[in-house]
Amino acid sequence: MSDLSRFYPIFDNSDWLERLVPLGIKMVQLRIKDKSQEYIRAEILKAQKVCEKYDCTLIINDYWQLAIELDCKWVHLGQEDLDIANIDVIKNAGMKLGVSTHDKEELQRAVQLKPDYIALGPVYPTILKKMKWYQQGLGRVTEWKSTLGNIPLVAIGGMSVQRADGAFTAGADIVAAVTDVTLHPDPEQRIAEWIAACHQDPKKI
Repeated sequence: MSDLSRFYPIFDNSDWLERLVPLGIKMVQLRIKDKSQEYIRAEILKAQKVCEKYDCTLIINDYWQLAIELDCKWVHLGQEDLDIANIDVIKNAGMKLGVSTHDKEELQRAVQLKPDYIALGPVYPTILKKMKWYQQGLGRVTEWKSTLGNIPLVAIGGMSVQRADGAFTAGADIVAAVTDVTLHPDPEQRIAEWIAACHQDPKKI
């Protein structure tokens, strides 16, 4: 999977990256909503510095134009983002692309783009945002993977350390988590547990 890790957390500001990436995170997504371009630019620059220092792959959610301008290597687009994004410009810039999917129609659309990974969610019920898809289940993970072939599959939505092994067994190549880390009473400990669950070596600090 080239520079893809088996686990990545999703954070909404660079403070989380500064706090947790040094613990051994090797891939992270920065997902910021409803902020000014100036704020987002500053956050991406901070995130880049952290990820460069600790050899962590940074994925920028949504803001593909800023990501290109700031020489980021990865961008993640949701289905709504795909409606307005210029995929040719993204690929011509040498960026790698991840895409969210929730149903078969979206999956077919995503596969045609030949992305570097496809995410399926929510695998389990999620409190992060309201969605018309309540729960995909592990069976859908297996179904998606059989369709994708060599395209890495990310399981997201309601994921926890305890559920990671089931997702991998069902066919996921990568598991992504949000609130399981950010709402945990001890996020540092939770990251260590995630790294262990995904059979990655934690960084000694």
